[in-house]
Amino acid sequence: MIAEIGHFALILAFAVAIFQMIVPMIGAARGWSGWIDSARPAAVAQFGLIGIAFAALTVAFVTSDFSVLLVYENSHTAKPMLYKISGVWGNHEGSMLLWVLILALFGAAAAVFDANLPPRLRARVLGVQASIGVAFLGFILFTSNPFLRLDNPPFDGRDLNPLLQDPGLAFHPPFLYLGYVGLSMAFSFAVAALIEGRVDAAWARWVRPWTLAAWVFLTIGIALGSWWAYYELGWGGFWFWDPVENASFMPWLIAAALLHSAIVVEKREVLKSWTILLAIMAFGFSLIGTFIVRSGVITSVHSFASDPERGVFILAILGVFVGGALVLYAMRAGAMQARGAFSPISREGALVLNNILLAVSAFVVFIGTMWPLIAEMLWDRKLSVGAPFFEKAFTPFMVVLALVLPLGAIIPWKRGKLSRVLAPLRGALACACAVMALVFAVSTGHSALAVIGAGLGSWLIAGSATDLWLRTGNSGLSRLARLPRADWGKAVAHAGLGVTFIGVGLLMAWQVEDIRVARIGEPFEVAGYRITLEKVEERPGPNYDATVATMRVSRDGREVALLHPEKRVYPVQAMPTTEAAIQNGLFRDLYLVIGDPQQGGGWAVRSYIKPFASWIWLGCGLMALGGLISLSDRRYRVAAGARKAPALAQPAE
Repeated sequence: MIAEIGHFALILAFAVAIFQMIVPMIGAARGWSGWIDSARPAAVAQFGLIGIAFAALTVAFVTSDFSVLLVYENSHTAKPMLYKISGVWGNHEGSMLLWVLILALFGAAAAVFDANLPPRLRARVLGVQASIGVAFLGFILFTSNPFLRLDNPPFDGRDLNPLLQDPGLAFHPPFLYLGYVGLSMAFSFAVAALIEGRVDAAWARWVRPWTLAAWVFLTIGIALGSWWAYYELGWGGFWFWDPVENASFMPWLIAAALLHSAIVVEKREVLKSWTILLAIMAFGFSLIGTFIVRSGVITSVHSFASDPERGVFILAILGVFVGGALVLYAMRAGAMQARGAFSPISREGALVLNNILLAVSAFVVFIGTMWPLIAEMLWDRKLSVGAPFFEKAFTPFMVVLALVLPLGAIIPWKRGKLSRVLAPLRGALACACAVMALVFAVSTGHSALAVIGAGLGSWLIAGSATDLWLRTGNSGLSRLARLPRADWGKAVAHAGLGVTFIGVGLLMAWQVEDIRVARIGEPFEVAGYRITLEKVEERPGPNYDATVATMRVSRDGREVALLHPEKRVYPVQAMPTTEAAIQNGLFRDLYLVIGDPQQGGGWAVRSYIKPFASWIWLGCGLMALGGLISLSDRRYRVAAGARKAPALAQPAE
C-alpha cells in the first residue's frame, strides 16, 4: 500500500507541475494577478507530493519490502541501516526521484523566500522550473517507475553495489544533486529574464545567491566523491579524470564563471549576454552529466549504465531545454546591450579573463570526456583519453587563473594601472617566492610541480589576506571584523583554492609508492618508515566476509601507527572490495593496502606515503565555507538590490 501511495503522489505531482508550468506563465503574460499568484502554492504542493513519494520509497527500503522491484534489486536484509537508506538513491530510478525532489525543493524555496521578486518575474521563474519538473517527472513515470511491484516477492534481495556501501558514497550523491539541480534556478532566472526582455543589476543580484548555493553544494559533493575514491578504491588517487567525475566538474567550472560574471552585471551592467549564456550552459552541463551517468554510452565505476533508450529521453530533454533557451537567447540579443565601457586593465577586464579561463578549461574537459564517444560514432575507432591529456591541456589554464585571481580582487572598476595594483601585492609575491624557494630546497630531484603548486597556492592565500587588509583602509583589526561577510567569503574561498593547489602540487610531486610481497613478521622500509605485517585473519562482517591485516608502522624506533587494511567479499553479489587503512595527518598520510595471498607465501602489499593529501580536501572545505559565509551576508539573503529594479530595468526593444 505504501508503494501505491508513493506512485499516486508522483502522478499528482506531475499534474501539479503541468499546472504550474502553464497557468502562472499565462497570468504573467496577461497581467492576471490570481493566475500569477498561483505559482507559489503550486510550487509548494509539488514539493510536498514528491516528498511523499520519496518518503514512501524510503519506507520500502527501510522495511525491506521486496515486493517492490527496486528494493529487491538494490537491498538486502543483512545490509546496515545507513546503506538501506542510501540504497534509495543508489540506483537509477531512486536517484531520479531524488533529482526531482531537489528540483521541487529549489522551486518551493524560491516561492517561499524570494519575497522581493516582482510577481511576474517570480511566476515566470517558477513556470520554467516547473517545465523542467514536468520533463523529468514524465521521464520517471513513463520509463523509470521506482514503484513497480513483483508478483511473487522473493525472500531476500540482491544487495546494493558493494562500492556504494560506504559513508562517503551515502552522502556524496545528495550533495552532488543539490549542486547539479540547484543550477536549474540560474537557468530558470535566465529564461524568465529573456522572456521579459530585461537583464539588469537587480536580476544579477537575485540570481547570484542561487548560483552560489548550487556551487557550494557541488563543491562539497565533488570533494566527498574525491575523498571516497581516495580511501575506498585502494588506488591512492584523488582524481582520475573519470567521465562521471568530469561530468560534475564541468558545471562546477561554468558555475564559478557565472558567479564572477554576475558580479560585473550587478556592479557595472556589462557582460549581460555572456552571463545569460553561462546560466544556460551551467544547467546544460548538468544535463549532460545526467546523460553520461544514465545512458550507458560511457563506462565508469560511478555510472548507472542504464539502457540507451533512457539516454535518448534525457538527450531529448537536453535538446529541448538548452536548444530552446539558446533560440530565445538569440531572439533577445538586442535587449542585453551593455551600458558602460571599461579598460582591459580593470576589475571588469580581470573578471572577463577569469571567465575565459574557466569556460575554456570546461570546454577542454568536455572534449576530452566526449572525444572517445565521438570517435567511435563517426569513425568506428576505439580511443582512450586519460589523465596525461587532461593534466597537460587543463593545468595551464589553472596556473594563469591562480596568477590573475589576487590581481582581479583588488584592481579598481572601469580603469586601473597595473603598477598601482602590484604595489600592495609585493608582500604576497615575496611570501610566494619564499615558499617556492623552501620547497625547491627540500624537493627530492627538484620537482617543478611541487615548486609551482606551492608557489601558486601561497600567492592565492597571501593575495586573499592582502585583499582583506586593503578593504580595511589600513585601519586595523577592528575594521577587519566589521567587513561585509561577502568580502570574507570571497577571501576564504580564494584561499581555499590556494590550499588545494598546495596539496595537489606537493602530493603529486612528493608521494612515495611501494608495491611488494610482504611476509608475516618480516619488516620492510618505505621512505624512512619501517612497516611490519604482523598477521592476517578472517573476520565476518554484517553482510560481507573480510580478510584483515594487522600492520605496524614505526620510525626511528618509535611506533607511529597500527593499521588494519582489509579485503572484503560480499557473498550476495560475489564482489570484492578493497578497504585501505590510512593514518591521516596534517602534513602526510600513511596509506596501506593488503592484496591477495601469493604463491610461495606472503601477501601483496601496497604502501604509500602521501604528503599534504589532507590539504586537498581542507581546501575544498574552505572553498565551500567561503561560499556559505557569503550566503550569510544579509545582502544575499534579502536581495537588497531588488528594490532598485524599476530604475535599473531596461525594456525589450
